[in-house]
Amino acid sequence: MSDNVKMTALRYDSDRPKAKNPIKIMDLSLRDGHQSLFATRGRTEDMIPVAELMDEVGFWAIETWGGATFDTMHRFLNEDPWERLRTLKRYIKKTPFSMLLRAQNLVGYRNYADDLAMAFVERSAENGMDIFRTFDALNDYRNFETVVKQIKKCGKHFQGCICYTLTEPRLGGDVYNLEYYVERAKALEDMGADSICIKDMAGLLAPYDAYPLVKALKAAVKAPIHLHSHFTSGMSPMTHLKAIEAGVDIIDTCMTPYAYRTSHAAVEPLVMALLGTNRDTGFDIKKLAEINEIFEKQILPKYKHLLDDSKVSIIDINVLLHQTPGGMLSNLVNQLRDMDALDKIDEVYRELPRVRRDLGQIPLVTPTSQIVGVQTVNNVLYDTPDERYKMITGQVKDLCYGLYGKTAVPINPELQKKALKGYPRGEEPITCRPAEVLEPEMEKARAEIGDLAADIDDVILYAQFPVTGRKFLEWKYGRAEVPENVKPITLEAVKKKDEIIKKAKAGQLIERKSDTPAKSPRARTFNVFVDNEFFNVEVDPVGGAPVISGQPAPAPAVSAPPVSAPAQVVVPVAATAPTPAQQVDVSGTLLLAPMPGMIVKYTKNVGDAVMKGDTVVVLEAMKMENALTAPCDGVVKVIQFKSGDTVAKGASLCVIG
Repeated sequence: MSDNVKMTALRYDSDRPKAKNPIKIMDLSLRDGHQSLFATRGRTEDMIPVAELMDEVGFWAIETWGGATFDTMHRFLNEDPWERLRTLKRYIKKTPFSMLLRAQNLVGYRNYADDLAMAFVERSAENGMDIFRTFDALNDYRNFETVVKQIKKCGKHFQGCICYTLTEPRLGGDVYNLEYYVERAKALEDMGADSICIKDMAGLLAPYDAYPLVKALKAAVKAPIHLHSHFTSGMSPMTHLKAIEAGVDIIDTCMTPYAYRTSHAAVEPLVMALLGTNRDTGFDIKKLAEINEIFEKQILPKYKHLLDDSKVSIIDINVLLHQTPGGMLSNLVNQLRDMDALDKIDEVYRELPRVRRDLGQIPLVTPTSQIVGVQTVNNVLYDTPDERYKMITGQVKDLCYGLYGKTAVPINPELQKKALKGYPRGEEPITCRPAEVLEPEMEKARAEIGDLAADIDDVILYAQFPVTGRKFLEWKYGRAEVPENVKPITLEAVKKKDEIIKKAKAGQLIERKSDTPAKSPRARTFNVFVDNEFFNVEVDPVGGAPVISGQPAPAPAVSAPPVSAPAQVVVPVAATAPTPAQQVDVSGTLLLAPMPGMIVKYTKNVGDAVMKGDTVVVLEAMKMENALTAPCDGVVKVIQFKSGDTVAKGASLCVIG
């Protein structure tokens, strides 16, 4: 073997000469990777096969928790978020863990009281968290005060984030300019930040903006600079290289199977691009390839039904126009599809910048991306030519009151006045730190959840997610049956399903028998859709005509018209679950669900008198709350659902007569 060949082989290996200033890498595959690509549905059992191998790579840290994982795990996967942290810590022993902490929002969608914030940070540290990547959606660092004190008290790493956003196509607008970001970085260093992260959640940071930005931050502060830039627009690999040239200390990437699209750039091309330079990562590309093979063959097949394979392009250049992060964009599309309004998506794109401007040019990152996004959908679907903001979400009202903090520019005063009309906390917005007006929450949560919570971790989960948290704890402790749709699927089940689809395509799904019965006049034809595959199926019921029990017919379905109040329709409806001998007709006005969502709570009970405009039901859609009001004066006669129930658009929520 020649010397040149030996040198080439050596440079691919992990024991090649160490670079003078190696770029540090944080891997996001086990949190932001699957959050971005398949709705945070990655299960702990599918992280264990790669955990020990990833621990050997040499990452600066591995992001394992935070963001949407806490919510999604207990809501959709029947997994205890705290247990994931403890489990992964048993396999990943050398590499520090990082989490995404939404400052006073913790891992939820509103600012929580100080006692809950302190308890959450303390328990996160105790359960195994090392690095707290902390951000506030408004870059209002008053929302950092409580959590940072607790992070420092626990002896953990506080990474302060600056949410990167723009009001112009490139850096240099009148709001979010170089001076703004330098000032924010200095404020973070003054708070004791151990490192400072540029959080580019929508992939807006251009390469030739990254270079001067990193240079300016390196000159202004001593803390290491960390770059987090999503791939969505396609710019991030170029942005990474220019940031590295400017001296950035740490870069975020994902393993290739969890990279690109709305996720992050892959680590492997970066490793090869820097090979032999003074910023060489030192990573062993063969070890990375081994991990990728496990992801590709053993893990990702379980999640392919969640991947969006309808798009050919892996980039979305429109993000540079609407600035909506990828995860929020997919939520908007799904919400419009559920409402049979996907044809309105272009109107949503046009309306979104206007809503963002009205709400103070806030950065679009959880939860403000949801706040702006859901309000935009409401405006497109329910506004009329003579009135804007007909259906204002509870979170927009909270933002206008100041419960999320101070916006970069003032909120539209007309919208603010309209949003705060009748607002329970008062019609004048606050200017203090938001948590100062919040009552302590932990003792109240303990009292409400009672013996269903076995420890403080259960209480904290319930305190942040009272509706879905209670449901999860009932599953966890055997108080309620676990639904099939939250149970894991096996690779064998996936292969069996693939085989069925393959046979169906080939016309071999069912073998015809010689004694096949003749088709009766009762046979009906159905269109069946399986993972975007379409089948035309005939079904012939056996045993004679079906027999219908004597329950009264449900109310006819009525679509909600595009107005802020639910439809006013008078029809006879069935009382809740009468027996055949107890048929009950209740005439009244239906309060219909204007959108699909989850019932948070009914604010009125059967028998309560209501006046037109009174809030009757709080409906959560895309994690934002909508107060649905009485369409008329009257008395609540029937309530059709309960807290935690999922309802379709047009569902009859209650009857007022």
